[in-house]
Amino acid sequence: MKAVVYHRYGSPDVLGLEEVAKPTPGDDEVLIRIHAAAVTAADCAIRNGDFTARLAFGLIGPRKTILGTEFAGEIEAVGKDVKRFREGDQVFAANGAGFGAHAEYICLPEDGALASKPVNVTYEEAAAICEGALTALPFLRDKGKIQSGQEVLINGASGSVGTSAVQLAKYFGAEVTGVCSAANLGLVRSLGADRVIDYTREDFTNSGRTYDIIFDAVGKSSFSRCKNSLKQGGIYLSTVPTPAILLQMLWTSKIGGKKAMIAFTGLRPPGEQAKDLVLLKELVEAGKIRAVIDRRYPLDQTAEAHRYVGKGHKKGNVVITVEHSST
Repeated sequence: MKAVVYHRYGSPDVLGLEEVAKPTPGDDEVLIRIHAAAVTAADCAIRNGDFTARLAFGLIGPRKTILGTEFAGEIEAVGKDVKRFREGDQVFAANGAGFGAHAEYICLPEDGALASKPVNVTYEEAAAICEGALTALPFLRDKGKIQSGQEVLINGASGSVGTSAVQLAKYFGAEVTGVCSAANLGLVRSLGADRVIDYTREDFTNSGRTYDIIFDAVGKSSFSRCKNSLKQGGIYLSTVPTPAILLQMLWTSKIGGKKAMIAFTGLRPPGEQAKDLVLLKELVEAGKIRAVIDRRYPLDQTAEAHRYVGKGHKKGNVVITVEHSST
């Protein structure tokens, strides 16, 4: 099968299309023919060999040579012990630190982070939903304890996690303020935001307005900077695990009424993620949330997708599409 492989850390130029062995499912696994996969900021950071990436995935070179975590496709074969799925099922999934989605095929255990694809979306849209919403949901619901009627600010509201967070916060009944660039104000409004702020013209931390939850979906602010914009008992959420936020999370868990929190969403048990995928499927089919896709690239242009994502200005999600021959 074809896969996008890298053998050393570096720029997108280290990525290359190669022929590799097609995986064979174990007794409790399914073989998935991938039709679409997301390219994320995390993929770019790991490919680049950032310090934390090297600690987790190989100091000298990558132990996992095929990137890509969130994807959608069709089950081609099942192991003899598989009960939940059968050949021909359309699914969307996340493979966490296992990676391997930037390829034509992948194997996952049937009890992995895997669920039936929403019937009313394409494979590309399903992969995009999986990428952003599977992160935003546990942040808002589990860490933020979001409640109807609360005031919530989403910083980075036009990105992959941010576009999902705006829609999910509205689903939970919150009043939502989205922060993004001027070019994306209309997009964020269309997702249901009650108020939008152009960060190039207004600093939300200086407005005097306070919020129950501030969710920094892009890691561009800090708890210290946002603390005065939180209501008493308010929660600051960040997707970027900096040393500062980790220390503040420990400190505020013991002292003070305002909390700083982070969630390692990709490290949650696969069973929990699978339950969330089922919920997201229901929300998509009910029209409560939708995918936002900025650009699509074919598998052999994955390096170009990395270049674009690495600029940090994408709207929603970037996906790669995987074409399969009929033979």
